[in-house]
Amino acid sequence: MTDFEALQKSALASLKNPGTALTPMPKSTTDQPPTLYLFRHCQTYDNVRRIFSGHRQSTLTPTGKKQARELAEKLKTKHIDLFISPSLERCIQTLEPIQKYHKGIPYIIKPELIERDYGDITGKSKMTVMRDHPKEAILWRRSWNVPPPNGESLEQVWNRRIKSFCQWLEKKMKYENINVAYSGTNNTVRLIRMYFEPLQRDEMLVVENAYGDYASYHLT
Repeated sequence: MTDFEALQKSALASLKNPGTALTPMPKSTTDQPPTLYLFRHCQTYDNVRRIFSGHRQSTLTPTGKKQARELAEKLKTKHIDLFISPSLERCIQTLEPIQKYHKGIPYIIKPELIERDYGDITGKSKMTVMRDHPKEAILWRRSWNVPPPNGESLEQVWNRRIKSFCQWLEKKMKYENINVAYSGTNNTVRLIRMYFEPLQRDEMLVVENAYGDYASYHLT
């Protein structure tokens, strides 16, 4: 399978069943600090409508809220010292049920963790964009270095803010010996996974993060 064919297969699978993964996200064998709990937001109205969200505010559907409650059940017995998310309602809503089990825990909203900017295709239907630009749309959605018109590539998101965030987070967690729970968007979670697993870039480009699942990484 060529690189483009792999990207195309991943993009079409995600379009058909967004938020569905063939395998669970990886979990460390210990929850001792410093451990990172990493998850994407749950199902939103933009996800259901197959809309490019990017910087848009899109809220959780009733199904998404149920997924968030199920995720909270999975994490309720974990020791968490700090919550982190971007200033996106879908990520904040995903965190809320978890916070009910961890009252009084500090919460940092970091603006630089905003989802990638989809530029001119923000708010547009993924199916329509892929119909009108069948090859370009695959690259805009899944390639490393091809940005949508007036938008950001994953490479740009990584170099501009996510790589430095990962370095900051790793240093903070190790120095303070704390556990952190991060609620993010699909693309930022994929990039953070690339740093902490580590995933190879080609693996990261096609990985799908499931709604209601989480990864955990014990930092050594």
